[in-house]
Amino acid sequence: MNAYWRITCLTLALGFGLASGAQAEPNAKNRNYYEQRGDMIWEVATDQKVIALTFDDGPDPAETAQILDVLREYEAKCTFFAIGKRLEAYPDIARRVVREGHELANHTYNHIYFKPPISKRQVAEELVLTENEIVKITGRHSRLFRPPGGMYDEALVEVSNALGLKPVLWSWHQDTRDWNRPGVWSISQRVIRNARSGDIVLFHDHVYGQSQTREALTIILPELTRQGYRFVTVSELIGLSDTQQAKNGHKLAF
Repeated sequence: MNAYWRITCLTLALGFGLASGAQAEPNAKNRNYYEQRGDMIWEVATDQKVIALTFDDGPDPAETAQILDVLREYEAKCTFFAIGKRLEAYPDIARRVVREGHELANHTYNHIYFKPPISKRQVAEELVLTENEIVKITGRHSRLFRPPGGMYDEALVEVSNALGLKPVLWSWHQDTRDWNRPGVWSISQRVIRNARSGDIVLFHDHVYGQSQTREALTIILPELTRQGYRFVTVSELIGLSDTQQAKNGHKLAF
């Protein structure tokens, strides 16, 4: 753990502004408010044919490995929003994620559903614990955070941004609901028919029961490649936003 995160943990322990009882009022601000401020991301406006595939809830020793095999076959890069305790349990799978050019990001340590009003202390503890695991595996901190279930309020947005973790949700038309196993055809056609430049697509690389995600990817990847799309990490997608391209080329927006 580097000095920054040691200080962060000490701050949490002492309760500076993050006391267990410190909670925000229920969220009264909408998506437009947070997107305009650059505090959260659902998708990216870009004139380039790029899409970010994202996978939540892993790593999983079987499912993540199978998904990585398919991604490698089609030279697709993506972002894995990983659970801290699963990173601790399966670090070798996470190392493979990074080794093969994908992005590893924060999805809390215990897969907590943060129901508003949200405790700032709980958010910070979950994020810091997961960052510690990510640093052990990659040697550096992640830049992105996805709250489980897409639940958030102003407290969560404030804490995650203060920790250098941009909250990322997903394009509303690109929730595959693969966790519910709706069928390979349903998953693949939702992504293909709704595909737009700048999309962030929600998948999972750990589900209960027989996953249909890997098989769906074998349909999605070749078809969207044929249509001219490239598959990039979320951080790469942010760097290709129209706004950021106009400002300073390929540098990230945060």
